[in-house]
Amino acid sequence: MEKYEETVESNGNAPRKFASQNNLKRTLKSRHMSMIAIGGTIGTGLFVASGNSLSVAGPAGALVSYTLVGLIIFFVMTSLAEMSTYIPVSGSFNSFADRFVDPAFGFAIAYNYYYNWVVANATDLVAGGIIMQYWLPHVNTVIWSLMLMAIIVFLNLFGAKLYGEAEFWLALIKVIAIVAFIIIGILVAAGALGGHKYAFSNWTIEGAPFVDGFPGIIKVFVVAGFSFQGTEVIGITAGESANPSRDVPKTIRSIFWRILLFYVLTILVIGLVVPYDDPNLVNGDVSSIAVSPLVIVMEKAGLKSASDIMNAVILTSVLSAGNSGQYITSRILTSLAAEGKSWSGFTKVNKQGTPLYSLAVGTIIVCILFGISFIGNQVVYTWLVDFAGVAGFLSWAGILFTHWRFRRAYKLQGYDLLELPYQAGFYPFGPFFSFFCLIFIILAQGYESFLTDGFHASDFIKSYAGIPLFLIMLVGYKLKCKTKMVPLEEMDLETDSFIQLGFPSVRHEKTSWKETIMSILN
Repeated sequence: MEKYEETVESNGNAPRKFASQNNLKRTLKSRHMSMIAIGGTIGTGLFVASGNSLSVAGPAGALVSYTLVGLIIFFVMTSLAEMSTYIPVSGSFNSFADRFVDPAFGFAIAYNYYYNWVVANATDLVAGGIIMQYWLPHVNTVIWSLMLMAIIVFLNLFGAKLYGEAEFWLALIKVIAIVAFIIIGILVAAGALGGHKYAFSNWTIEGAPFVDGFPGIIKVFVVAGFSFQGTEVIGITAGESANPSRDVPKTIRSIFWRILLFYVLTILVIGLVVPYDDPNLVNGDVSSIAVSPLVIVMEKAGLKSASDIMNAVILTSVLSAGNSGQYITSRILTSLAAEGKSWSGFTKVNKQGTPLYSLAVGTIIVCILFGISFIGNQVVYTWLVDFAGVAGFLSWAGILFTHWRFRRAYKLQGYDLLELPYQAGFYPFGPFFSFFCLIFIILAQGYESFLTDGFHASDFIKSYAGIPLFLIMLVGYKLKCKTKMVPLEEMDLETDSFIQLGFPSVRHEKTSWKETIMSILN
């Protein structure tokens, strides 16, 4: 990967040219891409936090919140897919923010997203150690956490193919577990298992189906948003996809149905079988997995080993999240180096296409953050995690804003929308809807700090500190480098485009069912 260079031509209307970023190995196949998207969608937010969501908002309130956030992320992904199929580079949306908005905006988005994921990776290490204590309580959690980190580094050491293969099987475990849970849960609700017919009886108990009304929905709205974070990883994998103009659109189109199946149906089933006032639901954290709502449902079906099964599934989920996190952070540093925003050595890759220096730095930072979690009473670590909380929402909003700019430049420069390998549906209404909903989530996430029982300064700072941190990075880089917003007519829509890279557009091609099956298996 060559170092990024701006070569704005003297003609004021000439597009800015970017150096190519296309030196990573394109080894991710269609089945890898599909499962990576699923793996980014299903996590501890569904396995564990869904119980707390039910207790806070009730069965209908939780269902409304998760459905609405699912709709938001769907439009975010369609916007990302349009850009990443047209220009399939590893940096994905942070590189697009640089190219289509402002280099300072790209800088802030990239480091904001990087910080979000290194903190998430450290949290995964903590969670992995806690989960292993369920079986071996007398072994120090640090040992399990470091073993988990070693596995994650190994899976990322030999290029995108091994990463994709690992994600394929880890995500498959989660898919099988969720599908099995939904089937068992429906049978329990119908009375076919467990000996009691629930139907919608838990929706009619006192306080249900909407607990705490609109405030309850808002609380779960934020939790649901955190649960869906990671879905956008599919945009970053476009830079190492064997056929991004075919595989990314196909994966994005199926995301809506995955959200409907895995989240909405799961939340519905939990709400049918488990009453919102079940005291076990309050303990919605990884250390209390034995009382996960999914475990409660399966125990009501008569499965006594439900806790062991769910613990094993969640352990694979944590491993999957850590695997994706290391992949994402290494590719972000690599793309930043290509754009001249970090050390140029981060662009170097080994024979398998792995950016080793980027991977090593990410691993060190995650281990440092993990070590901070053992200092004192975890106050510093808790604040670091809370600061990262808003980062994912800012990234999603950044994707939508960048896409709006891309689409305007694409039309202004005379390109035909029919030539896009993927075109975002419901534009501009869908992306605009998602953008304003995300702004609402960002502003509403800490409302309890000043609306309930007086003003709590520490809670307010933890909830909103991520916003000024983002602005400091943006304004600081802008002042230092004296960047300007890229004029629409000067945007480079050619470098690393699917046409320049030699990928055919299959948007208007019809494929038989046999070809579709073979593309999934290959």
